[in-house]
Amino acid sequence: MELETFLHHLHFDTEKVSPPDWQVDWEDAPLPYKLYRGLPEVPLTADVPLTLERRGEHLKPGLEELGHFLWYVYGLTQYSQSAFYEGKAQSIRRFVPSGGALYPNELYVYIKLEEAPEGIYHYDVAHHRLILVREGNYDFYLSRSLENGHHIPNCFCTVFVSTVFWKNFYKYNNFSYRLQGLDAGVLIGQSLEVANRMGFSSWVCYQFLDRAINHLLGLTDQDESVYAVIPLSMNQLNNYVDNNHHREKDASASELCREVPLLKHVTYTHSKRVIDYPMLRKINKASMIETTKSFVKTRKNNSREHSLGTEMILLPFTESFSYDLASVCRKRHSPEIDFMIGKVSQTQLSTLLKETLSFSYQNDLDETNGNIETRVSLYGSFYNVEGVPDGAYSYDNSAHTLRKINQGDHREFLQNGLTIPNVNLYQVPLCLHVVGERGHFREEWGYRGYRIQQMEAGILVQRLLLMSNALGMGGHPLLGFDANHCDELYRIDSKGKTCLIQIPVGPYRPRAWLKGSLHS
Repeated sequence: MELETFLHHLHFDTEKVSPPDWQVDWEDAPLPYKLYRGLPEVPLTADVPLTLERRGEHLKPGLEELGHFLWYVYGLTQYSQSAFYEGKAQSIRRFVPSGGALYPNELYVYIKLEEAPEGIYHYDVAHHRLILVREGNYDFYLSRSLENGHHIPNCFCTVFVSTVFWKNFYKYNNFSYRLQGLDAGVLIGQSLEVANRMGFSSWVCYQFLDRAINHLLGLTDQDESVYAVIPLSMNQLNNYVDNNHHREKDASASELCREVPLLKHVTYTHSKRVIDYPMLRKINKASMIETTKSFVKTRKNNSREHSLGTEMILLPFTESFSYDLASVCRKRHSPEIDFMIGKVSQTQLSTLLKETLSFSYQNDLDETNGNIETRVSLYGSFYNVEGVPDGAYSYDNSAHTLRKINQGDHREFLQNGLTIPNVNLYQVPLCLHVVGERGHFREEWGYRGYRIQQMEAGILVQRLLLMSNALGMGGHPLLGFDANHCDELYRIDSKGKTCLIQIPVGPYRPRAWLKGSLHS
């Protein structure tokens, strides 16, 4: 299958990306976390605070703070057991959602702290500790491997978000590629939220020399590959940006890989038989950047697609909404059959939309000062919202208005569009969609554009879920929906846009399950 056809099927004809006779071998499933054997260990404190507080500007972070950061981003936080007709389902959860609770991503950190040797570490989620995979200072190596890599010397920590392909391919086959980008984006979104609460400045790098970064971390490209790099500093990283900055010399992944020795570490995954995934390997290879000459920044684009609706509803302006991130993370829940219909106030909707999109984050994609809305936006189908007639709308964050696209109650239409009807949308007042370009930024970043788009959609999804919970509601990210169906509802198919993910949001009843916190 050609890659362009694969991406089209992945989004619009999902039943064509995986074999119709695909069967999941549950007994040979991989662990939801990666384990290294025989490497030096650095324990992290299990005494994690119940709330996150910003550090003083002049206080240097230490290993304790790094442990708090990693736990709130990706640590094991909850054990749950749910009862179903056919038996019981058990899982160990984290604060971020993941398709099937399979968590295909891993975290690595390059740290420069007084309490531990400088070097590259893997975050051992199962034991809440760091595993030293490569010791040494690699500022110069990383500076040449990243777009805006000149930040690295000023950072106490650099986070690497990788994807282990087999961890959810074993269940979802080729459809796992779509999930992997979104899962990575949700993880990036949580990292940004936690870093901000702890007073760390962050920068997200989507463009880097893949083989060089993977080689430094000791990863085999065919098994696991880095999707994003996030430098962290106590100083404002954007203050270091020099628009006249030029690299002394273009670098290539091949020459950088020759500078450090190959690592051959032993890891354990539990699976005895790993089935090949040629399409994932093929598209991952096609997405890689080999030389810094290929780094691209898009031109600033302020054009927004708001001509779809002429009738506008000006939403009420509210004061900045504050909430306890740690508390919201502990309470966050993805309802399925638990949704129950209830009235949503216009103030709730206004706060949800405004706070979800009223943020910026520093990245290496363009010159918009971190404005994510230039690439992904929010649309929604609303029912039983105070002061908002039932209908489908686009949200304009700059004007804080809703633009009506299609009037009426569309719950039946959306329910019929579910390919996996695990949510009763008749019980959901808000059904939101993250919308992006149909071309998946292929013109700007080639096949890498697809995963960049999925990651940015994931960032927005995580903010939406946190805000929903802070407002007393729940949200459930869904990919089991007909994108063409929803594009028709919003009349965006002819505008070169498409719905990337669907998130029902609303009140819900407590689920009948057993759960316990893993917080010490």
